[in-house]
Amino acid sequence: MKVLVLGGVAAGTKVAAKLMREDRKNEVIVLNKGENISYAGCGLPYYVGHVIEEKEQLIVNTPQKYSKLTGVTVLTETEAIKVDPKAKQVTAVDQKTKEEKIYDYDKLVISVGASPIKPPIEGCDLENVFFVRTPEDAIRIRDIVDAQTVKRAVVVGAGYIGLEIAENLKLQGIRPFVLDMAPHALPGFDSEMAEYIEGKLQESGIPVVTGVTVTRIEGDKKVEKVITNKKAYKADMVILSAGIRPNTAFLEGSGLEMFKGTILTNEQGETNLSDIYAAGDCAMVHNAITGKPAWSPMGSTANISGRLIAQNIMGAKLGYRGVLGTAVCKLPGMNVGRTGLTEEQAALEGFHPVSVITVVDDKAHYFPGAGSFVIKMIADRDSLRLLGVQVIGAGAVDKVVDIAVTGIMLKGTLTDLADMDLAYAPPFSTAIHPFEHTLNVLMNKINGKFDTFTPAEYAQGAAEGYKVVDACLTPSIAGAPYVDLTTVEGPVEGLDPEEKILLVCNKGKRAYLLQNRLKFYGYQNTKVLEGGITFNEVTL
Repeated sequence: MKVLVLGGVAAGTKVAAKLMREDRKNEVIVLNKGENISYAGCGLPYYVGHVIEEKEQLIVNTPQKYSKLTGVTVLTETEAIKVDPKAKQVTAVDQKTKEEKIYDYDKLVISVGASPIKPPIEGCDLENVFFVRTPEDAIRIRDIVDAQTVKRAVVVGAGYIGLEIAENLKLQGIRPFVLDMAPHALPGFDSEMAEYIEGKLQESGIPVVTGVTVTRIEGDKKVEKVITNKKAYKADMVILSAGIRPNTAFLEGSGLEMFKGTILTNEQGETNLSDIYAAGDCAMVHNAITGKPAWSPMGSTANISGRLIAQNIMGAKLGYRGVLGTAVCKLPGMNVGRTGLTEEQAALEGFHPVSVITVVDDKAHYFPGAGSFVIKMIADRDSLRLLGVQVIGAGAVDKVVDIAVTGIMLKGTLTDLADMDLAYAPPFSTAIHPFEHTLNVLMNKINGKFDTFTPAEYAQGAAEGYKVVDACLTPSIAGAPYVDLTTVEGPVEGLDPEEKILLVCNKGKRAYLLQNRLKFYGYQNTKVLEGGITFNEVTL
């Protein structure tokens, strides 16, 4: 069987290698526009920051090494410019000679990836304006950084790559500003979690300014200033990380069904045209919860779908179960991760979401290096189905995310996921795992044993008319009456059992314990502020 693969990097090289492992009689040819067929795109910010020292480490496989390893024929600097589905032919042009050549195929896999969006603004072609998409981009940026001519940088785009490059620029002594037109940084986090992350970034010396639009970049040959619709920012360097666009313009008129430039595929990775598949950043997959088309330009998605497509080409009938928007990111002093639906998305999809935010130990509190996780867990109130998790902390947030992914993919309910025998030892976790702890708190909330205001509700004024009571380990809220949980053995002097009381502690746990006691003694109008003063700014 002759299989033509357009594009390399993640999806294309995975498809091709798996096809040869399935049957070495296959003739598999990869046509790749660039020189590099396999590089570590997600590692580029860390090369800039000297976390990864050698540029050779960014190249996963050279074309020659890959060919010898797999048996795949690789033609680099060869750009596909036309697909003829009826003739089963692809026209490609040699980037060096400009000569066109036609390639026949039995099966075609399109994995041409995506390119950075170049904003339609003046000044993008000035010196020291960069993208971060290829090893060459990262090398050029680090060369400028290492020359120590840059003091201030503006990063346009507060997504994962944008924030990672900002962190690594700061590690090199550069003052970064991050600008984004969206209301919040990091897509896929609910607003209160995103605001918390933004606050921590500000504290670490990385200001994130959201809700702004860059209108132009100014400078005399070299960038000097970034102008937005609100104010101007001085800059010696600009990193444009405002999104990517699939490289599919050459497919116009081919008959392939697309949505906003991404190729639509079914669960088998097939397009609407016979014998043509698509994978990677140029293709749509689907959401595992909603079943709706979803764009997941992630190396993980590319590799999973690429491997599956190769098997299907060889006769299997495997269906990709879909994506959850799972992501994890290292930021200054914290790691962040998420999976599934946000609370807002869950409501829009017809669920009746209920959520809780906890601040829990990430390992035994007495163990050196112990810290906290902030976890938001979202479930459907009617079915108790787990829908999403978002987590922030200095520790291994990916563990919490991956447990949630497993539960969501298996359509697990909170009851299904309760009391799991997860790994415990003081260096790694708490006796009741942070995921299980949060699940228990959410179940208590659903069952009416834990009455709360979420941080979002509190920020929207839901606690108006409530008396704030300080339930912290030591008095911590100026002007609020303080109640020591351990001294409560009956009605509390100064607190009327009929009045509305908001109990606030450091993280939420002591306030819950105090609420439990007060309920026993007749106080039925209490609320606990989820996340306590760790997560919320409490004012009287």
